[in-house]
Amino acid sequence: MLSMKKYQLGEFEEIVMLTVGILYDEAYGVSIKKEIEVRLKRGVSVGALQTALKRLEAKGYLKSRDGEATEERAGRPKKYFEITAYGRKALEYTKTTREELWNAIPKVALDVKFSWQNSWSIKYLSTVNYLRK
Repeated sequence: MLSMKKYQLGEFEEIVMLTVGILYDEAYGVSIKKEIEVRLKRGVSVGALQTALKRLEAKGYLKSRDGEATEERAGRPKKYFEITAYGRKALEYTKTTREELWNAIPKVALDVKFSWQNSWSIKYLSTVNYLRK
């Protein structure tokens, strides 16, 4: 079992990494931002994204390479990102952890029709009936 602390990803970090995987060879700042906004229908600030990308790269989950410089970017190259082997382990750990947690939830806990009060009443009545025997 992998150490949780070793592979811990925050929600936004996980979203960024999954998006880098989706975009594969075209994963650079602007494309990552747009993909998240379209897929998740939520705004992403450039600052938050750049901070997450730097943090993920510092953790060794992503690596970057400079792409082509363009006039529209004032001669600056695009910075492309890709998931590392270590990053893949972090994503796999996160996915497994989430699946284990989801699988541990009793089906009745997510049944909106079945309220906590009904659950308590059933347990109470079951106990009363058991004690009457």
